[in-house]
Amino acid sequence: MPATIRDIKEKTGLSLATISKYLNGGNVLPENRIRIEAAIKELHYEVNEIARGLVTNRTRTVGVVVYSVESLFSGTLLHHIGNALRKEKYGILICDSCNDEKIEAENIRFLLNKKVDGMIVMPVSKKARFLKSAKDAGLPVVLMDRSIRNAEFDCVRIDNRMAAFRAVDILLKNNHRKIAVICSDSEHEYTGYERYKGYLDAMEQAGIAVLPEYLKMGRHSIEFGQESMRELLQLEDRPTAVFMSNYEITLGAVMALNESGIRCPEDISMFGFDDLILSHLLKPQMHMVVQPMKEMSEKAVEILLHHIQGKSGKNKREEIPVEIIMGTRIREGNSVARLPQELTVVDG
Repeated sequence: MPATIRDIKEKTGLSLATISKYLNGGNVLPENRIRIEAAIKELHYEVNEIARGLVTNRTRTVGVVVYSVESLFSGTLLHHIGNALRKEKYGILICDSCNDEKIEAENIRFLLNKKVDGMIVMPVSKKARFLKSAKDAGLPVVLMDRSIRNAEFDCVRIDNRMAAFRAVDILLKNNHRKIAVICSDSEHEYTGYERYKGYLDAMEQAGIAVLPEYLKMGRHSIEFGQESMRELLQLEDRPTAVFMSNYEITLGAVMALNESGIRCPEDISMFGFDDLILSHLLKPQMHMVVQPMKEMSEKAVEILLHHIQGKSGKNKREEIPVEIIMGTRIREGNSVARLPQELTVVDG
């Protein structure tokens, strides 16, 4: 016979009111929580989530809207988000926006109808209109990876512009001057364009003019990375180094390099972005910008549950949205060669 709440009462000696409060997501004394959880485990008590939802008006489910599940980067974030939610006994409902703003707006409406307790959104759109229905419903929302201008929501991301600046600066410090970039444009991806601006910042600070043929901007895909790298390698005045702004572009660029017979780093240096599993199979091992994906995911879940559970003691609408900027690091590989320093000839 399944255990009941009265069995927990007999096992713990606590009142039904205290046990019910705990089961419905309320705060109880730490020592009481420990006793209740031990009894639940020993008695194999199963919480009736439907009944609890009717009492608390919560489903213990979080919706996650991702720009594309095809992206290995977003797939890794989903993995870490799911683990963080599971630890807090929350379920996850994933919606793929397929890099389409219309589908993204439909996903928000779908999750609202499913009565999720909150949402983590990795947006496609650069404007916040598609989140108006969630805001009007008072639903907690946390943006992740990509911010939206003037959006009144918390956001967890990296400083994409600075991360790219640091990568290109390493190439410059290794005496590279002919540096190309393969990245997403502003039409297709916010983060890629921010990294492009970081590339420009580093080149401008070094006083180096960027050749138009060294700029390859388009979709963040393996195909685009491969085709762009082919074009760069065929230039008469070939760059000595290439910065790739994301994981898929990096993979495509390496594929093009391997089919060309041109060597890295002997003939050309390469600097990639996102240290995901396949990057460890690349030869030579890539210099990479590494994002703290696990930490970003856990922080997004922490902020969202903070609002869902009302730990702040304030209404969400009264709070000032926070933007958490997490640091990146550089994983050094063998893909960047140090060039001889150019001599400057002074007349007179």
